[in-house]
Amino acid sequence: MAASHFSATWSGGAESPVWHYKSQSKLIDFSSRRRFNSQLLLARTFNLNPRPHRSHRRSVAVTNVIKDPIVEQETAPGAFTTDTVSIASSIKYHAEFTPSFSPEQFELPKAYFATAQSVRDALIINWNATNDYYDKLNVKQAYYLSMEFLQGRALLNAVGNLELAGAYAEALNKLGHKLEAVAHQEPDAALGNGGLGRLASCFLDSLATLNYPAWGYGLRYKYGLFKQLITKDGQEEVAEDWLEMGNPWEIVRNDVSYPVKFYGNVVSGSDGKRHWIGGEDIQAVAYDVPIPGYKTKTTINLRLWSTKAPSQDFDLYSFNSGEHTKACEALANAEKICYVLYPGDDSLEGKTLRLKQQYTLCSASLQDIIGRFERRSGTNINWEEFPEKVAVQMNDTHPTLCIPELIRILMDLKGLNWKEAWNITQRTVAYTNHTVLPEALEKWSLELMQKLLPRHVEIIELIDEELINTIVSEYGTADYDLLEQKLKEMRILENVDLPATHANLLVKPKKSSSVLPTENLEDSKTDGEPVDEEIEPVDDEIESVDDEIEPIDDEIEPVDEEIEPVDEEIEPVDEPKKKRTKDKKKALPKPPKLVRMANLCVAGGHAVNGVAEIHSEIVKDEVFNSFYKLWPKKFQNKTNGVTPRRWIRFCNPDLSDIITKWIGTEDWVLNTEKLAELREFADNKDLQTQWREAKRINKLKVASLIKEKTGFTVSPDAMFDIQVKRIHEYKRQLLNILGIVYRYKKMKEMSDSERIAKFVPRVCMFGGKAFATYVQAKRIVKFITDVGETVNRDPSIGDLLKVIFVPDYNVSVAELLIPASELSQHISTAGMEASGTSNMKFAMNGCILIGTLDGANVEIREEVGADNFFLFGAEAHEIAGLRKERAEGKFVPDPRFEEVKEFVKSGVFGSYNYDDLLGSLEGNEGYGQADYFLVGKDFPSYIECQEKVDEAYQDQKKWTRMSILNTAGSSKFSSDRTIREYARDIWNINPVELQ
Repeated sequence: MAASHFSATWSGGAESPVWHYKSQSKLIDFSSRRRFNSQLLLARTFNLNPRPHRSHRRSVAVTNVIKDPIVEQETAPGAFTTDTVSIASSIKYHAEFTPSFSPEQFELPKAYFATAQSVRDALIINWNATNDYYDKLNVKQAYYLSMEFLQGRALLNAVGNLELAGAYAEALNKLGHKLEAVAHQEPDAALGNGGLGRLASCFLDSLATLNYPAWGYGLRYKYGLFKQLITKDGQEEVAEDWLEMGNPWEIVRNDVSYPVKFYGNVVSGSDGKRHWIGGEDIQAVAYDVPIPGYKTKTTINLRLWSTKAPSQDFDLYSFNSGEHTKACEALANAEKICYVLYPGDDSLEGKTLRLKQQYTLCSASLQDIIGRFERRSGTNINWEEFPEKVAVQMNDTHPTLCIPELIRILMDLKGLNWKEAWNITQRTVAYTNHTVLPEALEKWSLELMQKLLPRHVEIIELIDEELINTIVSEYGTADYDLLEQKLKEMRILENVDLPATHANLLVKPKKSSSVLPTENLEDSKTDGEPVDEEIEPVDDEIESVDDEIEPIDDEIEPVDEEIEPVDEEIEPVDEPKKKRTKDKKKALPKPPKLVRMANLCVAGGHAVNGVAEIHSEIVKDEVFNSFYKLWPKKFQNKTNGVTPRRWIRFCNPDLSDIITKWIGTEDWVLNTEKLAELREFADNKDLQTQWREAKRINKLKVASLIKEKTGFTVSPDAMFDIQVKRIHEYKRQLLNILGIVYRYKKMKEMSDSERIAKFVPRVCMFGGKAFATYVQAKRIVKFITDVGETVNRDPSIGDLLKVIFVPDYNVSVAELLIPASELSQHISTAGMEASGTSNMKFAMNGCILIGTLDGANVEIREEVGADNFFLFGAEAHEIAGLRKERAEGKFVPDPRFEEVKEFVKSGVFGSYNYDDLLGSLEGNEGYGQADYFLVGKDFPSYIECQEKVDEAYQDQKKWTRMSILNTAGSSKFSSDRTIREYARDIWNINPVELQ
């Protein structure tokens, strides 16, 4: 049997030795983007001996796994070919020689691991070739740093991108299993929670597919966020177990580890440099996950860091003395950094752990990136070229510490001066913002950071001083009030005195002696004590709840309800002056000193982008307006996108085949602009029939899933109405379920014949996790499940209405729900969702959206056509006025809204007390009240829009046409388009296709 050999050559010299693998024949040849034939070979045979040697062959007989005629055959060691027989042999080889299970059986779990390891062989070959080629060309490479990568299952995506799905399916059939059943054994990788992580994973897929030189960096969370259980009490959380059986896709790199330091002291050395000494040292170890592109050799890398302490930190003396916990303390402290995604941070320990996570990601990744730059540069390292070879993208504020860490390495370890290091850093780093509310931007306690990262605080102080110099240079000192305002808005350090070099910058000239004493008193109350500072303690509460409060996009962790009273804290401003003067006699607590990470991102990078057009405008006009006025060229828009490979081609094969048939080519998977060609067939009867058939097939799959997960039976003939997102007040699952309650109440008031004539049958599905400490979100989950228990068991309603909460929503569940969806709800309060990505996936799969003009909804509606989108609700520019109207007591609730609240309070959905949940919708002011997210305001518009949905669904020809036009209009929302824009406008990288 012929095999494709790789020879390993040794690179000597001053640098550390590196193995380079050189292909002597073929990889999988995708250069023409055409399907390859079965004669092409993949090889994993390496010659690590530079001396000539005779190749040999051996017969491999696997007799205790599966009895099959193809078991015995001649193979070169490690050879891998793409025909069915060879793939089956490869699977059996791994079942025997890289076992994770006992040898007696070849059941599904073992079949999955053996199949995954077989596929991984192909990925590793292309992975090695890709990185060797990048090293050889010394190309500029992008590095995408994110706290989340929500990959989903890897097997079907990998064989799909390699175009080996058919071959693997046939091979597994010969071995007694179906590919789909084998793939179902794979747990979802618990490396993310919401859209932030899913976006990052889509970007990696597009980077590989488009042949851009890039890597992703993240953390390897042992227990993920949590696994969601739904019980009679609502949501319960248990640890994820995705690594319990091992992960066949990851490759541990025991030779790739970096020291990461915490605590300690900073001293000046005799060389004049600052040295960070002492403290706690851990090791970050690399785990690599190959990311294959679609129909291309390019296979890029997701490098995940796991943390541990060196063995010498195990205190053997304490252990032998019986102090077992003390003996393991250093090891436990290191390992727990990568235990859980977004650990609770109500305690100081929780805040410390989150900050450790962020710094570990930044420090290990930058050490790795810098080492690669030095290795590729050889003996002629020119640090000024670093930004010409490296682009670092910070996915939200979590990786902000990249900025001071890169400066620290350049100054303290590489010998550059401040000016050089600052300039290089600014040219290297860029920032994606996912948040629109200023009070929701990530902040950290300066005291905590000084303790944990003392050297970085020194560097942040230098950056803050640099920013102050820029502000003073831009605005001068003549206008005291303007300068004070700009410094307050833009400084990185909040509630911190100006540095010594600017100590007198904000000292006002003394007033004339003729000023009355009462006037002096009034001045003393306002000068240097802006009213806004009264609300700073609220910020202290949320200083590190970044992932809970970055909510404004799918990408982030839920906001804890503690942030909602921010607006209420301003109320004392309107109190009578006499009372305020009296209160001033009391010692007011000093506002906390904080590090504003978003401001650091903007100051320290060369580009800032929003993730949808409306979001980017809010970023420029509101969130960072002062920065935008100072550096307008820094700010860009990069509307999010999703990969059409995973999110339609692989998860919806029936619809994909229909699209290919009617367009006449499968090129739309790479060039989604071709989807627009469906428009000319939107009224074609044959296409509409096929379209509905594909939808029904997907609905039947979801009906089975619902039965399996919840025990409820649903009709595939009903409309499938779906809202799947993190549970959060601003995403307004509460509005949805109250609309369902109103629908149920109206049904109950009618006779059987009336309700059948009036209402379209619906299955209303919810999915998503509420953050473990987000009490109000967990109340919403409880309410949804209680409504479902009542409605689903009401015999008078039957299949007219079902309410389903799908537990433990993840990527694999989404891959079933989205293709089956007919109506999808994206109903956040306008102006609060940065973009969203699930809305794009639904539209791409022919689902019609109901939503507000928020985030990417705006652009989706423009692309698919206003007639093919159900719009309701207040618009972003109206929100502030509506909240003010509410605070002034001018809001008059719709009678239907009051009616539905009273219905809930009547106890129809059980004995649970919903006062705290409904109380958030009551009153005009106060903590946790006043309907901050405008559920009551938008409720009448929402239920009237839902009546239009019913009307449209009754005309299936019209509905199917709308569905087709949604798919046809979704081409803009491919992550391929987004990545091309990042590559061109921010990273300045070019495609590099393997030859």
